[in-house]
Amino acid sequence: MKLSSPIYAIKRQAKLLARDNDIKLHEALNQLATKEGYRDWSHLASSYSNATPAKEVLSQLNPGDMVLIGARPGHGKTLLGLELAALAEKSSRKGYIFSLDYNEMDVWDRFAKLGIDQNANARSIVVDTSDDICAAYIVECLENALGDALVVVDYLQLLDQRRSNPPLQEQVQALKEFAIGQGAIVVLISQIDRAFELSSSDMPSIEDVRLPNPVDLSLFDKLCFLHGGEIQIEKAA
Repeated sequence: MKLSSPIYAIKRQAKLLARDNDIKLHEALNQLATKEGYRDWSHLASSYSNATPAKEVLSQLNPGDMVLIGARPGHGKTLLGLELAALAEKSSRKGYIFSLDYNEMDVWDRFAKLGIDQNANARSIVVDTSDDICAAYIVECLENALGDALVVVDYLQLLDQRRSNPPLQEQVQALKEFAIGQGAIVVLISQIDRAFELSSSDMPSIEDVRLPNPVDLSLFDKLCFLHGGEIQIEKAA
């Protein structure tokens, strides 16, 4: 049974419901669980006890979506992207990793940290670490690919590092058009500006995305931010 919102968002709704209606939190949780089709909150929670952040993110994605995953270094954005690619097969897709940040051995070493073996998953996950990676390169690689793709690009700010590559805005637009045209899901991992660490916010937002070159972030359908072990998924404006 698919939830109307991620569990963290339902918990947040429950806190507001409890405060606004002067009821106990467990009563608010039970009310929302009932609306989701469960007997009570414990029934809902037990049904999703094995859920991981990647599974939760994947459950919110649709064909044609372009997604941004943003976090400061060390908060798990690359591992989340890799796990999404590994889960692609369970949603009848093939996972593709295009990394400008790591070599192929490094990528598989990171997969190993997730318990994902290279030999067992080489057919369901394609890893490409070419220096030529850009939007046109990705589209060319995938235009004749069999089946639907879940594409992870690591990372956004490196796509136009070569002067010969088109401006970042044009590349993001091209990837969005590819996602829509092919029914693919395209995930771009993104840096977050270091100024975020000096703010009082407990979670990055779209304003914190590091953009050395202009990009229309409204091209993204979903935004996913990570910080301190927490995850937040939202629709782009």
